[in-house]
Amino acid sequence: MRVAIDGYNIAMPEGTGVATYGATLADTLKRAGYGVEGVFGLAAGNKPRMREMLFFEQLGRGHQLSSMKLVRDVALSVSLNHLPRRLTRIAAIGDVERRAFASRVPAFDAFWTSPLLFEIAYARFRHLGRFLTITMPDPPEVMHWTYPLPLRMRGARNIYTIHDLVPIKLPHTTRDDKVYYRRLVTRCVETADRIVTVSEASRRDTIELLDADPANVVNTYQASLVPQSIHTTSFEEDAAVVESVFGVRARDFYLFFGALDPKKNIGRIVEAYLASQSQRPLVIVSSRDWGMASEARMFGDKGTIYGQEMRDRIIRLKYLPRPMLFRLIRSARAVLFPSLYEGFGLPVLEAQQMGTPVITANTSSLPEVAGDAALLVDPYASEEIAAAIKRIDADDALVEDISRRGLAQAAFFSEQRYRERLDALYQGLAR
Repeated sequence: MRVAIDGYNIAMPEGTGVATYGATLADTLKRAGYGVEGVFGLAAGNKPRMREMLFFEQLGRGHQLSSMKLVRDVALSVSLNHLPRRLTRIAAIGDVERRAFASRVPAFDAFWTSPLLFEIAYARFRHLGRFLTITMPDPPEVMHWTYPLPLRMRGARNIYTIHDLVPIKLPHTTRDDKVYYRRLVTRCVETADRIVTVSEASRRDTIELLDADPANVVNTYQASLVPQSIHTTSFEEDAAVVESVFGVRARDFYLFFGALDPKKNIGRIVEAYLASQSQRPLVIVSSRDWGMASEARMFGDKGTIYGQEMRDRIIRLKYLPRPMLFRLIRSARAVLFPSLYEGFGLPVLEAQQMGTPVITANTSSLPEVAGDAALLVDPYASEEIAAAIKRIDADDALVEDISRRGLAQAAFFSEQRYRERLDALYQGLAR
């Protein structure tokens, strides 16, 4: 079976949680023997001999959804254009050294693109309320959209992953046009051959809030593929790297990683950490500031390696390569992730895979992922978060116990189990 996967998030310069999801999905399917192809919205020109070079130039620089001005500029022409968008294949001529992209872009069997694909699709849906149809020669059996996108592929079974419904559940925490968003996810539910979720919590929300047919909503959970380099290094080797690069000792610092968006609860995390009076540093790794200027000011403005900024015991790091991030995760005393709401909560799983304790929330999907292998707290109660930090800070035996249980819990989200869930999803489409 051939499966196409959109590159909407994968092409973003510093990745997103959905980009990690898309890359993991692609890599898991390839190792399971599926044919896997990527669909992008990058311009590659009209000359076949130049396409590979131009496509990977844009991919290397990192493509983000273009400005709303551009969306407005194309909207009128889109409104008048009812023809499907035809995808162009990026032939593997051999001019480009594709291994340079291996750390963030899956090794798709084929790359397909159409200029401004996602911008045009958004504008068309906003003005006409219709999905944009795309075509390609010999389409795959499945087009797996890893995000709610107003697109369909002709000749394929179209499925959409809805990770969460945060713009509806916590509308004050996102910048989305809420009316547009609700129309979009509702239309996805109405037209999809399947809706995929990544937790039972998100599946329930999709059924209850969008009136979806339960038989058409499938929870596959997800996996996290640990970078290969981490499999070949020991805890001691990673600890030495972390200390030499960042100046923090193994099992002697706390870690938060993720976007600085309101639902990540960074303000309460910092408040609770300071209230705990721990002398161990708090390391914050984040590359995006979603309107969190006041929280960002907590961290000071002195930069060193990787854009490191320090104030008192708080160390802020910008985007890290995934292997370096996993070295930090493995070395931390605990990962702090008491998010207000998550469709899955990948940092919880990634910490457990590394044998690192987690303090996380007792809401949304997070108890599903954490199981009995984390300290669960009310994410709205800074005093509960602080109390959990104090427990971890003072009790080495507790750290070892949670670490051991975390490794066992992570096995439920192994690549093999994820592959089995995907097999059931795609084979179910064929019946």
